[in-house]
Parts: sequence; structure tokens; C-alpha cells
Amino acid sequence: MRCTNNQRGYLGIGIEHVKSSHNIGTLWRTAHIFGAAFIFTIGRRYQKQPSDTMCSSRHVPLYHYTTLDDMYEHRPYNCQLIGIELDSRAVPLETFNHPQRVIYLLGAEDNGLTEVARHRCHAIVQLPSDYCLNVAVAGSIVMYHRLM
Repeated sequence: MRCTNNQRGYLGIGIEHVKSSHNIGTLWRTAHIFGAAFIFTIGRRYQKQPSDTMCSSRHVPLYHYTTLDDMYEHRPYNCQLIGIELDSRAVPLETFNHPQRVIYLLGAEDNGLTEVARHRCHAIVQLPSDYCLNVAVAGSIVMYHRLM
């Protein structure tokens, strides 16, 4: 069942240098459920394999960008890029006001967001944990928080 809300705008979500196709499948499914307009990868490192049990590809497009600059130049007009990362500059998720038009960017499972990506983001948000979460789980929590 797809969640709907009265919130205006849209969200996209993606992972920089993702390693695991399973994380893409999980994020894709959650993005579909929580009403994302699209998902994406930057610098794909994984082998293609199906892990999306809801056939979300029929409903939510997946874009592949070769570089961060490629994604940034092709992002929708007036859309903020928000990084999700453990970072001293991060705003706690609990107090974050989600933009109407937003792209959430998650880092790879092994290295997180690159420093270049962190500097390109309009803001960085941190989940309420001192430990790294699975990238698809972290993205799911952020989308749920926006929906609420």
C-alpha cells in the first residue's frame, strides 16, 4: 500500500558509490511506499540483480549518474540536496525541517558520503545514533520522518 500525504513538493533519494544491489532494492521499495518521485545512484559499484519484491521499478524511476557533478547538474530546478551522514556539522533529524523539494543523498556502506558531496549539500542531517546504520535503513527512516 502506497502512503500518501498532503505535503506539497517531492523527494528523491539516492546513494553515492553504493556497493550492494540489495540496499538499492530495499531503498527502492521503501521509496515507492513513502511516495518518492525517483531514486538514483552515483558511481555505481554493484552488479545488477533483482531484490525489489514490489516491482517498484514500474512506479519509481531509478537514475544512474557517473559523478556527483553529473547528478548535481541534472537535479530538478530549485531542489535542495540534503546529505544523511554522521558529521560534526549535521543537524539532528528530530529538529530538521524537510524542504518541499528535496533530494536526500546517502553515502556508501563502507565509506559514507565523500567530503566533496558533504560540501555540495545544502544541509547535512544525522540520525539519532552514534553508530552507522545500514544505508537503506537510514534512508527509510529519513523518508518516514519527512512523511510524518
